[in-house]
Amino acid sequence: MLKRLGGTWALPLLAGLLHALSIADPWTGQAHGSLQIVALAILVAGLERSTSARQSALQAWLFACAWLCGSFWWLYISMHTYGGLPAVLAVLAVLALAGGLALYYAAACALQQRYAPRSPAARPLLFAALWLLAELARGLWFTGFGWGGSGYAHVEGPLAAYAPWLGVYGISALAAWLAMTLPQIRAGSHWQRLAVLAVLVLPSMLQMGGGELTRSTGRLSVALLQGNIPQDEKFQPGSGIPTALRWYGEQLQQEHAALVVAPETALPLLPQQLPEGYWETLRQRYAGGQQAALIGLPLGSYREGYSNSAVGLAPGQAPWRYDKHHLVPFGEFVPTGFKWFTAMMNIPLGDFKRGDVGQPTFDWQGQRLAPNICYEDLFGEELGARFRDPAQAPTVFVNLSNIAWFGNTVAIDQHLQITRMRALEFERPFVRATNTGATAIIDHRGQVIAELPRHTRGVLRGEVEGRAGLTLYARWVAYAGLWPLWLAGLAGLIWAVWRKRA
Repeated sequence: MLKRLGGTWALPLLAGLLHALSIADPWTGQAHGSLQIVALAILVAGLERSTSARQSALQAWLFACAWLCGSFWWLYISMHTYGGLPAVLAVLAVLALAGGLALYYAAACALQQRYAPRSPAARPLLFAALWLLAELARGLWFTGFGWGGSGYAHVEGPLAAYAPWLGVYGISALAAWLAMTLPQIRAGSHWQRLAVLAVLVLPSMLQMGGGELTRSTGRLSVALLQGNIPQDEKFQPGSGIPTALRWYGEQLQQEHAALVVAPETALPLLPQQLPEGYWETLRQRYAGGQQAALIGLPLGSYREGYSNSAVGLAPGQAPWRYDKHHLVPFGEFVPTGFKWFTAMMNIPLGDFKRGDVGQPTFDWQGQRLAPNICYEDLFGEELGARFRDPAQAPTVFVNLSNIAWFGNTVAIDQHLQITRMRALEFERPFVRATNTGATAIIDHRGQVIAELPRHTRGVLRGEVEGRAGLTLYARWVAYAGLWPLWLAGLAGLIWAVWRKRA
């Protein structure tokens, strides 16, 4: 009895924690694709021994709870340390979020147990389809929160080469298929061995054949500002606000790069609240010459509403504007029925207006710059909307973030892996300007080519090489969103149900 309980409870929890570590470990910040597959294979082994859909659902729910709590436990810091929510409620909120999202995986594994084909070669196909559906549901439904998804463990390794073709969700499905197929490979058929070999070798063949789908549009010098303003001071009129205005103002005046980028809410006031002449001085600074700036600040008014925005200043152009589209629940907008919850926290500027999907790029020196703010780079399908017109598609992505809400934690590394995956999917470079890190330049291959030390004040100077042309992923996600993946997952489930009932 104890052995049975240990297998039902302990192993899924351990495997889930290993799965969280595979996205970005807290010691090096690196992703580990092989560990992700091993962790999922441990869950699969338990599912294969399961005797009921209920038992499978329990194992998957425990696995996902441990994985998700291990991935975004740092939400506790934003809610308790900086938001002022009582510690017990903050812990319960993290557990409730993880437990609710884990239900997608519980449902997927219950269906796996109920409809799994007898064929050892067919079962992994169903598991991959169901895992794909669970990942899609978590990433999209109820505004979506796909942070720590399986595919992000594969920014390095053989599966990374599938990003420009299938995207992160497609990689998640491939990883799920491998997790169930590899343990049975010795006893499997020749066709299974060939399939595994093809999946693992094809990426190397693509790379050897010069598999890049995009071309260079030239280089642009950049200066990325990292103010390192403590989050508990950031919006305080006697400390963080004057520090931010002084330091960012000085850097925006002094830097000589072709593009200077200040992070999300670098100027933590609405323009009309800034000191007299402050904003006009910045506009005049970039009204002539050969330099442009992207500056994060809120726009609007308390009366008419405000947005989390970036303003582009460049010679010969009217001020350009980007408004954040994908807002953070509870931090940037209040979901219906949860006013009582946000009322217990002290979060300034907590109810933003939403911008449109696919806003125009900021054109400068032959590059089309596409800003996104904070965790908007988690939603590749929304970034993909900018690629519907190839002639106007971005050549460089610019991420402006403030991860100080989550302290000096693995959240910084996880966000960096998310950005790297987007770079791989679209074969586009990213420059990241953040308050506390990771301020970095990432090339179109997803490699970090320069980064500032975290939690320091400084400027990262370097060059970014823009890219034109479309990956296969950019082509289909721009026009169809993630529907092709939804249909593929549903087709796998319908096929399994039909076979079971035939």
